[in-house]
Amino acid sequence: MCPRPSPDNNPRFFDSESKRYEKITTAVYEDSALASQYVAGKIADLIRAKAAKGEYAVLGLATGSSPIEVYNNLIRMHQHEGLSFKNVITFNLDEYYPMQPDSQQSYVRFMNEHLFDHIDIDRQHIHIPDGTLAPEEVKDFCLRYEAEIQRAGGIDLQLLGIGRTGHIGFNEPGSSLQSKTRLVRLDRITRLDAASDFFGVEGVPQRAITMGVGSILAARKIILLAWGEGKAQIIRETVEGTVKESVPATFLQNHPDCEVILDEAAGSELTRIKTPWLVQEPVWDDKLIKKAVIWLAARVQKVILQLTNEDYNEYGMGELVAEYGSAEEINLKVFNDIQHTITGWPGGKPNVDDTTRPERATPFPKTALVFSPHPDDDVISMGGTIIRLTDQGHNVHVAYQTSGNISVFDDEVIRYIDFTKEIVGDSDKKLADRLAKIQTELAAKQPGDLDTDEVRSFKGYIRMGEAKSACRVCNVPPANVHFQNLPFYETGAVKKSPLGEEDIKLTMELIKKIKPQQIFAAGDLSDPHGTHRVCLSALFTALRRLKKTEKWLKDTYVWLYRGAWQEWGIADIEMAVPIGPRDLLRKRLAIFKHQSQKDVAMFPGTDQREFWERAEDRNKATARAYDDLGMAQYEAIEAFVKWEF
Repeated sequence: MCPRPSPDNNPRFFDSESKRYEKITTAVYEDSALASQYVAGKIADLIRAKAAKGEYAVLGLATGSSPIEVYNNLIRMHQHEGLSFKNVITFNLDEYYPMQPDSQQSYVRFMNEHLFDHIDIDRQHIHIPDGTLAPEEVKDFCLRYEAEIQRAGGIDLQLLGIGRTGHIGFNEPGSSLQSKTRLVRLDRITRLDAASDFFGVEGVPQRAITMGVGSILAARKIILLAWGEGKAQIIRETVEGTVKESVPATFLQNHPDCEVILDEAAGSELTRIKTPWLVQEPVWDDKLIKKAVIWLAARVQKVILQLTNEDYNEYGMGELVAEYGSAEEINLKVFNDIQHTITGWPGGKPNVDDTTRPERATPFPKTALVFSPHPDDDVISMGGTIIRLTDQGHNVHVAYQTSGNISVFDDEVIRYIDFTKEIVGDSDKKLADRLAKIQTELAAKQPGDLDTDEVRSFKGYIRMGEAKSACRVCNVPPANVHFQNLPFYETGAVKKSPLGEEDIKLTMELIKKIKPQQIFAAGDLSDPHGTHRVCLSALFTALRRLKKTEKWLKDTYVWLYRGAWQEWGIADIEMAVPIGPRDLLRKRLAIFKHQSQKDVAMFPGTDQREFWERAEDRNKATARAYDDLGMAQYEAIEAFVKWEF
């Protein structure tokens, strides 16, 4: 049996003094995998304890990305540790309305695929809100659902996720403390967050059936899960804020036995983690000192070298000053540390002292391999750096890990077909028949339907052509552009397959072939189930395996960039590459080459700006953040964190 992590052996648990701002029992784990093991263990313990007494364990279950790894652990325990679910009764929180149970987006299908099809639960003991009901039947169904919960003896353990609006279940802002199972209208942000599952927000149902806040709080124990930076702010509000209807999750503060289980990214805004010096004297290391000084400078609106002893004393850092002797000593140390992250030579500057530079001076030129999860992440996230590398004579390769084919609108396919027909005419009967077949398949497609293999292939060609065009803008030679088309991605649906051996093998082969001195990759480590996360796992696994046999890898640096939605914090950045106005324009032109993603992207999230706007605004904001600390003024900055393997 695998040992389960606990508060006793997890380094992210803190004493009660450091948690004094928290109104719910909260545990922060190193990552979502460890956290999910802990939660699955709690559920398994409950099931076994109930079985020993001849009783049923009544579970309230959630959907979404957060509980998937919990369910995977429960399946493993069933298959390898003898955990039986014959004494388990389940009630799911919610379901979209209307919704057919066999639909790709149905929570019935989700639960079957992620749990029920793999365990020995009695199907009569599974309860999920019915999305197929006629409108006049919904109210009676909701009353019966509540009665079924009571007949089962009430919920022993309720599993929850949390939305960015603070919703639990589909209890949106404004839900009352006493609310029960009912039909609700979904918030705009909730629908935008679900857009990727429905191939666009227009396909997301406007309503859902959900257990109410009162139904949830009636459970004897509640465990709320949250992963990633995207949940950090709402988690802080939930755990440390005041109870209010505008954030339904805050009602959990009133529950006698509620746990909030987080990964480090989701817990990053909690007071004890973001500003631990405000709750107790921490153990000061270089990283925490840097983080604290950057925070202090922003708080008092001064550049770093202007901070005084009084500033440190006023904000809980007096002992740090006592240890170092003066504010000036601390200021200078942190200022130099940050200044040394800035370099206009991301491949290393030749013939100079590189002691304090983020990259080595030799060898020069270097071979750099840029891994891009989708066909545009490279130019969106580090296009300026790619341009700088090629301009400075480095041999740059770009590897597109997935085809990105599900992100192409059907109309783009039709546009390319019309163009091709005009060029080819009737001269190529085989091609004409293939194009006609694609048009027929598109015409028969209903909203939310998966693309056929033929359509998906055509969409992949569109994105491939756009990526090649963007590489030309960045002066990356055609021979250095690689399309991996990792198999895990090619499901045709938003939900992808788990990382497989073939994905790792393809990644290893490419690295061995190119032998780069630099590797750049999308470092969205807080995304536990998205494409970026799987691509990064493939790379990390490949590098760990190759390290055992490929001795040259010990001299390879791995730099992680962030995707289109967020940037590294200044305290985390280890290489900052300034981008001037001319190169920023070249980066924009490279992004423009991805025409199928321009104007309106398939999965834009809640940010309605185009990707080039997001990228420029983010890069300029990073430059301003450096400027605010007293560094030189730059037009824009792209940022990287080094991964040690």
